[in-house]
Amino acid sequence: MNYKKLIICIPLFLFALIVGAQDKNAVTFEMKLSKSKLGINERLRVDFTMNKDGDNFNPPDFTGFRVLMGPSQSISSSWINGVRSYSKTYSYTLAPTARGKFTIKQATIVIDGKTFKSLAKTIEVTAAVDKPSDQMTADDVADENLHLVAEVSKTNPYLNEAVSVVYKLYVSPTISVSNYQPLDNPKYNNFWSQDIKVSSLNAQNGTYKGKPYRYVILKRVVLYPQKSGKLDIEPLSLDVTVDVPTNKRDFFGGRVYSQTNKTVSAGKRTINVKNLPLANQPEDFNGAVGDFDFSVTTNKTSLNASESLQAIVEVSGKGNLKLFKLPEPVLPSSLEVYEPEFNEGVRTTLRGMQGKVSNNFTIVPSFKGKYPIPPIKFSYFNPKTEKYTTLSSDEIIVNVLEGPQNTVSNTTGIPGSNKQNVIATNNQFNFIKLNPSLKPIGSYYFVGSNLFYGLLLGPLLLIPLAIIFRKKRDEIASDVVGNKVKKANRLARKYLSKAKKELGQKESFYVALEKALHNYLKAKLKIETSEFSKDKIIELLSKKQVDENTISSFIELLKNCEAARYSPFSDVQMQNDYDKASETISVMDKQL
Repeated sequence: MNYKKLIICIPLFLFALIVGAQDKNAVTFEMKLSKSKLGINERLRVDFTMNKDGDNFNPPDFTGFRVLMGPSQSISSSWINGVRSYSKTYSYTLAPTARGKFTIKQATIVIDGKTFKSLAKTIEVTAAVDKPSDQMTADDVADENLHLVAEVSKTNPYLNEAVSVVYKLYVSPTISVSNYQPLDNPKYNNFWSQDIKVSSLNAQNGTYKGKPYRYVILKRVVLYPQKSGKLDIEPLSLDVTVDVPTNKRDFFGGRVYSQTNKTVSAGKRTINVKNLPLANQPEDFNGAVGDFDFSVTTNKTSLNASESLQAIVEVSGKGNLKLFKLPEPVLPSSLEVYEPEFNEGVRTTLRGMQGKVSNNFTIVPSFKGKYPIPPIKFSYFNPKTEKYTTLSSDEIIVNVLEGPQNTVSNTTGIPGSNKQNVIATNNQFNFIKLNPSLKPIGSYYFVGSNLFYGLLLGPLLLIPLAIIFRKKRDEIASDVVGNKVKKANRLARKYLSKAKKELGQKESFYVALEKALHNYLKAKLKIETSEFSKDKIIELLSKKQVDENTISSFIELLKNCEAARYSPFSDVQMQNDYDKASETISVMDKQL
């Protein structure tokens, strides 16, 4: 009877061994939660654990939660009694964003060519709970004591009125920040923008929501809205490394700190940009917004014909100095006017642009007489008074003392109509020949004629010219560096000409302008494009003894070309940059 029981038990024992071996080889992939119910001010840890390594791990979207940390990986492997134990875990730290019940959906992973899914689990988020200070994690402390704020100077500005944005990081005295890194910089679409450099991060005492804090200014920027309506200022986001004190002490009695990373954001800010009023808007208004002074001056009022004088049209004060076009004088047709030289002395602070801009016109009179430069008007909108102001210059009389008389009345002309009458002299008929060399009509013989000897000897004379030409061409072909320089010079002129044609088209204009500047440097400094960097350019130009103002202008143009990719630029700014590029290249030509 005992033998029969033994015979029955043996198969059952073997079956159990086989099943146990299969269980050990079975793949497991599961989700583990630190808690299934938590307060909105608490943190949740989620672990996805597997007993075999896999690929293509795909986490759920964690609806209702914000990911504070993760995914972090941990792997454990051991051998016990000849049996290998393996475990791999993906971990996340989550913060709830609202109260209620939320489902953390399935995660997937591919192991041995098969896709495995974890089971979904439900979490209940309740109202904030009181946690003893000794139970608060480093993330909890960082959340309560670290804040990034964007302070906007004005939320309801006028079009083209300055708005400053200052980004401050508030830190409670109970914690410290050891490092930070920008994650997402705002692009300021529909704004003309300029960063105000923060030279050093100096901690200052302040308050946040009535509590004492320390703060540092991380970023300052001045914006000029280029469009009316509601405009969004994109948020600045930072990844901050925070040192949080714990209740533990080290061997020497010092407090032990726990380090954690926290993502902070200044949040999106919206400003409502008001359009400039149309009522009482002057006809000559050209977009100037601010508080300005206006003047028109000349370096002389008495001169002789064919001499030149300088007329300067200048606007100074506070406002959008770089974003409008200066008025131009309308002069008598007897005064020849050249393209103006634009000068800019503007600095940008948190209050906006201030300084002056001017056009320097070169004027050359052709005839003797007195010529008036009529008054020029300049209109601007003052956002403080919310009114338009029109300024007018005084009339200037130019007295031409010596020169030919003008038989045509001194009318005020328009560009392109400065026509001058012909002045008669005693030799006006010199083009008529009084003693012509005439020959009688006769028979013509080709042999012995000048053409005959020319055709006969011409090929012999061309042989040495061909040899010289061939040698010259070979020399040019062998001069690799010289050819590259000539090619770069041609390309610089080509792209500068193209930039002029693309005025008004921001992207294509600045691409062409940047290529023109780069090829100009290749031609003058004989360097390859791969060597281009602003520090390298400054170093090379300084060695060539180019003055600092010209170098600064060139570097500023390169910066404008780069900034145009992500900032709006007005037509006036493009025209100013083109004029500045032409002037800078002309000045550098004389110095290189």
